[in-house]
Amino acid sequence: MEPNVKRISRELKYQGAILKIYEDTVEVNGHEAHWDFIHHNGAAAVAPVNAEGKLLMVRQYRNALNRFTLEIPAGALDSPDEPKIQCAYRELEEETGYRTDHLEYLISVNTTVAFCDESIDIFVAKDLIPSSQHLDEDECIEVEPWAVEDLQQLIYKGEITDGKTIAAIMSYAQKYCTGAEKQA
Repeated sequence: MEPNVKRISRELKYQGAILKIYEDTVEVNGHEAHWDFIHHNGAAAVAPVNAEGKLLMVRQYRNALNRFTLEIPAGALDSPDEPKIQCAYRELEEETGYRTDHLEYLISVNTTVAFCDESIDIFVAKDLIPSSQHLDEDECIEVEPWAVEDLQQLIYKGEITDGKTIAAIMSYAQKYCTGAEKQA
């Protein structure tokens, strides 16, 4: 049996460059509660696969964690109505310096379902074409090719903790690196 939940109001508390933070007043089983809610317009990410079968990863500084992380290329939508696949094509080239003529949908991820509606579509890029990076002025990104098995080991050691990256690597490994798919 599902509890009776009804949103009574939503009040904008802060609006930043990519986030809007709200306070929701919600009635849950007859009791009033106040919940934080963060709205994000969405994002796209790419698992780029080079000719050797390695994933091109980006190493960049993440202020929220105060450290550099190893991730798949990704970025926020330029506008709420931008198609996520268009964003993925753009972010692939901007962050890695490679482009492709075809992206294949892999998986969608809601990053933090308890208080945020961010949704990221993740795509696979093969047949990479050399281009050039087009980094934002506040970005410093190094591109590194990695074997899928080595990336999985970094996940198991707790060295890769980014949710979209973990989902992408594990989904890619399951779909492309096992059984009949691996032999194709």
